[in-house]
Amino acid sequence: MKIDPDNKADLSAQIAKAIRDAIVSGDMIVDERLPSEAELADQFNVSRPTVREALKRLAAQSLIRTQRGAFGGAFVNRLSYEEAYGQQITTATLLLSMNGISFDVACEARYALERACTPLSAARRTADILATMRAEIHRQAQPGLSDETFCASDVAFHRALVDGAGNPVLSYQLAGAVEAMQPLMNMITFTARSREAIVALHTRIADALEARAPDAAQEALHELEAYTLHLGRDVMATRDKDRANG
Repeated sequence: MKIDPDNKADLSAQIAKAIRDAIVSGDMIVDERLPSEAELADQFNVSRPTVREALKRLAAQSLIRTQRGAFGGAFVNRLSYEEAYGQQITTATLLLSMNGISFDVACEARYALERACTPLSAARRTADILATMRAEIHRQAQPGLSDETFCASDVAFHRALVDGAGNPVLSYQLAGAVEAMQPLMNMITFTARSREAIVALHTRIADALEARAPDAAQEALHELEAYTLHLGRDVMATRDKDRANG
């Protein structure tokens, strides 16, 4: 592992990247103990505080873990898909908000990705997945349900649809689409949408998956996308009009 001392980039960031690259390439394996701070400082010809900052960066990415005691130190961590979900969601949320992604673009991407999961979900969905979807539909139909709870249930329903594909890589990749894009879209459309319409479409999707009918599920998703786009455009147009008049 090497860094470029003449590079103006932060030395701790360079060290973190060098170690991360070694982990990704397999040169450092799961549960392997990293050299001590002093050894890394000598290896990279930097101060121990610089090494310590690099290790903090790696720990924040869940790539390493630290242990105390005689047999302690920093070790290569086994990163699970579940642990990576949070990072994926945070990154997707920041990407959308910081780059001004339009509602239409986010909506198009989210539903295109979700429809891609539908054939696998129809073929592989389990009784537990169907039970989760039915439970969320039942919750969404309850009178007096708060907007926040309805939106959370909406996310949980679509998370189950994605997880029904039985593919952890897809679940990870779509974490940003479902749990970052969808809440942002919910924030825009929740005041205008009909809960009855959402419940009806969710019921059609669950029914189609239970019947192992991917085409019917995708058709319902298409209709849900069209409905969401219509609401979003109306809400955004009203906001723009209010700003112009204000």
